[in-house]
Amino acid sequence: CGIIVTPVFVLKGRDLLLKFDADLPEKFSFVDWKINKTVTLVRFEPRGNPNVLQDSTGGFEFPEKIFSVTLKNPQEADSGVYTVSAVTSKGDKLVAEYKVTVQGPVSTVELIVDRVDSNSSESCDLHVTCRTHNSRISSTFRCVDRVCSQEGGEPSEVTTSGASLQVYLLNSNIICNHSNQVHWTQDFNTTEHLCSSNDPLLHSGWIIGITLIVVAIVVLFVLLCYLQRRRISDSRQIVNNTVYEDPQEVTPAPPQNENSTYSLVGHPVPSSTQPETIYATVKKPDRSSND
Repeated sequence: CGIIVTPVFVLKGRDLLLKFDADLPEKFSFVDWKINKTVTLVRFEPRGNPNVLQDSTGGFEFPEKIFSVTLKNPQEADSGVYTVSAVTSKGDKLVAEYKVTVQGPVSTVELIVDRVDSNSSESCDLHVTCRTHNSRISSTFRCVDRVCSQEGGEPSEVTTSGASLQVYLLNSNIICNHSNQVHWTQDFNTTEHLCSSNDPLLHSGWIIGITLIVVAIVVLFVLLCYLQRRRISDSRQIVNNTVYEDPQEVTPAPPQNENSTYSLVGHPVPSSTQPETIYATVKKPDRSSND
């Protein structure tokens, strides 16, 4: 039976193991690894000792598994058909065949919303562009009652580097994908966000919300000013209403005068003039009459 060619894709710079996994004939002289069936790269002796005849860009390593090779740091120039054969006296017996493709990483991709057409909050048309540094495709999506479908445009394209550029819809997300067999980059946006951003009702809601916030800030500012003034007024009133102790008026002592008369408590003031005393006059009986 024929040998099945195994396609292998590897990222540029990532080591690639090419396995030898087959039965060998009883009598063989060598095991050869070739590229494109013409150039012998490595020749193994029957005991498994390798001899490098033609090196690759990054060279070879030899794992523990006998007759296998590891392609180190492969570059695009190392792409090709790698075959391994058992050399016998009757000719070469093909054992395995690998079609190796070394690819570099793809460039970043960008999803651009060119235009959103909407006459109501229930439907909108999204016009988008998916682009890389050297390729671009455009497509249109129509959304009705939040259910979207891809209506037209270019859903995919093969770029000059052999990568694929696609734009498609997945779970309400518009996805822009740039990929090859070993690497990919993506950019996306949600249809709900894109359609609702063009909804006049949503715009009105934003305006109302912003207005309410501004009004709340103004009210808060006025209230703070009022409380500050009230606090200052109360402080002044407390100062004005403070009761202090009246100073005691000290009456100065009267000047010393020899003719001054002082009243001593409990001691009558002597006077040269005796107060007039009224006494009851008692008449004694005339003795002569009694006698």
